[in-house]
Parts: sequence; structure tokens; C-alpha cells
Amino acid sequence: MNEKFKEELARVPEKPGVYIMHDADNRILYVGKAIVLRNRLKSYFADIPHSARITAMISHIDHFEYIVCDSELEALLLENNLIKKHKPKYNVLLKDDKGYPYIKVTLNEHFPRVILARRIEKDGGRYFGPYFSAFTVKQLLETIEGIVPLRTCNRKIDPAAWTDEPAYKDTSAVVTGDRPRSDRS
Repeated sequence: MNEKFKEELARVPEKPGVYIMHDADNRILYVGKAIVLRNRLKSYFADIPHSARITAMISHIDHFEYIVCDSELEALLLENNLIKKHKPKYNVLLKDDKGYPYIKVTLNEHFPRVILARRIEKDGGRYFGPYFSAFTVKQLLETIEGIVPLRTCNRKIDPAAWTDEPAYKDTSAVVTGDRPRSDRS
């Protein structure tokens, strides 16, 4: 264990959160999240082999700080925001504008779609996530589409051209969670 940080690490709570590694000039080297902050931070300073990139980063750490979060999800979102804001040298993922993927239901469209989204926008859609992997989201969407007939195209559809109103109501009920008219008593 690195003696320089031993006492400080003992005071870190065993809670979820985000940690920020700084160099001697107070530049942010790395932002990470943890389910258990103390364990994650101790792992950096333990006498175990690390990758060359992590070893280089550790050699530049002068001090660290942490932010306790109420949940792993809160830590995930905070980490994402801090990485995008500060663009730390040793964070290779999430520096771009992609962010974690979400599943979005386009409730603002007459014929809603269920799609992958990279950020939450105030557009009347309903968002689920974040998820760790776009691949997982795509697999999940394929599974949903195999079970429930959903609109997959992104064409604008004029609701005035739709002549089968009961079918439209039944289709929109699948997306909103309402029971279709044919199921109502």
C-alpha cells in the first residue's frame, strides 16, 4: 500500500460515488466511479500489477477527492458529466459527446418509435437507462421488436392519412402502456 495515501484512504467511506485524481498542479488526471469508493481507491495504491497507462497515471497522482452519491446510477451520471466537462488525460472513454446509451420512446410523435438515444433531451420522449453498452441496448431493442410490433422507420407519418382509428389506438397503446380498446370491457 502506498504510505502517502494510507491514512486518507482509511477515511474514505464504503459508499458509491465518484473519485477525482489530481496531479501536483491540481490538474484532473482521471475521473472514475465506484460502487464502494474505499475499495476502488485502495486498488490504485495496492502493490499489485497495473497496466502501463494506469501505472503512469498513478505516478502523477498528488492527491484525490471524492463525491459520495446515493446510488451507483447517480455516480454513473456524475462521472459522465465530469469527464465531459474536464476531459481528463487518462479517461479514454466518454471524452467524446456520445455518453451512455438510453432507450427512448418518442411519445411526441403520432406513431411512437422505440430507439437508442445518446443523451436525454427535453423533447417529450420517455427515456430508460442509462445502459453501459450500446450493443446491449441494440440487442434489447431487437428483442422488444421481436415480441411487440413497433414502428422502426423514421419517416414522418401523417395521422390524417391513417384511416383505421381503432388500429392506431391499439398501436399507440402498446407504446404508452394503455390497454388497447379491444381489451377494454
